[in-house]
Amino acid sequence: MEPVTLTTPRLILRAVGPQDTEAVYAAVQDPDIQRWTTIPSPYLPEHARGFTEQLVPDGWSEGSMFTFGVFLPTGELAGMLALTMRSLGAAEVGFWTAKEHRGRGYTTEATLTAARWAFTQMAIDRVEWRAEVGNGASRAVAERAGFTIEGTLRSCLNNKGVRRDCWVGSLLPSDLGLPSAAPYLPAPAQG
Repeated sequence: MEPVTLTTPRLILRAVGPQDTEAVYAAVQDPDIQRWTTIPSPYLPEHARGFTEQLVPDGWSEGSMFTFGVFLPTGELAGMLALTMRSLGAAEVGFWTAKEHRGRGYTTEATLTAARWAFTQMAIDRVEWRAEVGNGASRAVAERAGFTIEGTLRSCLNNKGVRRDCWVGSLLPSDLGLPSAAPYLPAPAQG
């Protein structure tokens, strides 16, 4: 699939490429991004090159991971967001926000924009969010975007060789007032 560009009044979501390598490298030097994500640490220039020149384009062409740089209209990189296909009709969202752009709602806005695109253009019926227990900033974004927090999964994430518990949540098309691509039959109420 060819990469798509999504826009909001405040943001441009587009695939990153070689022209963005330096901006990605600089943003990811933030210790919080290295702590809470599974990117390599220390994050070296070759990691940024591999990401922008191989991982991102390969994900789009294979239809396995749809990665968007979150840019301001000025062209400044505000963050990164990816939807990774996990199973038929289900994707997992992952994101980070550049330190100087936190607290402005950009990542929530980008998450909702990408989810609407996935629900309406990609026949995805579930966007799942996972974050290591304790990553309150990621959880706040998920909650503001309307994700239902479903629980805690034990020993679910491997971050730099250490198994960690994670929170899990989901966003469904119906949460945004959109139809599902496939019928959904919720579990009956327990009484």
